Amino acid sequence: MLSKELFRPSQLPAVAAEAISEVSGTKYNRATPLRENWESILMPLVEFLKLQVRFNTRTRSVELKTSPHTTNASSLQKGADFVSAFLLGFEVQDAVALLRLDDLSVESFQVPDVKMLKGDHLSRAVGRIAGQDGKTRFAIENATRTRIVVADTRIHLLGSYANIRVARNAICDLILGAPPGKVYNNMRNVAKRMNERY
Repeated sequence: MLSKELFRPSQLPAVAAEAISEVSGTKYNRATPLRENWESILMPLVEFLKLQVRFNTRTRSVELKTSPHTTNASSLQKGADFVSAFLLGFEVQDAVALLRLDDLSVESFQVPDVKMLKGDHLSRAVGRIAGQDGKTRFAIENATRTRIVVADTRIHLLGSYANIRVARNAICDLILGAPPGKVYNNMRNVAKRMNERY
């Protein structure tokens, strides 16, 4: 007969002592904003998530490491998501929302994923997404409660899953050539239905 001593629960710490995450791929166009906003990026990572952070200049990557003070096991992943959201082009205030709210995520896609366009057609599609002085992008952001970054032909969305879906559908309609007025009306109707549901 087996003794109860063999099945004693192990006493493992809540967080692994040396868990390390590396957020690589610091683009050259994001190096200056990273340097300028380093203090505001560091503060939530160190004070709220209790992580150790450094920028490795040789590999051009931000390295995150748990410390003995880290209490939550998901802190490392949240910190990596926060830094990668900033490196994609989101403002620090928007990226901090990833740390505070659990249901937020970042989704990215390219314009050629929706429709194969080249040359002037591609730049016109990107221009339709942004709109004159960014009005179309702001209208989509406000109606769907998301944040949108248009970086060349790549589009990044930050928000809840349902809101990202509505914003992505509106952006895809614009890429496919739908008139902005029709896209606004569809988006407004869907947003109204979502508000009634909640």
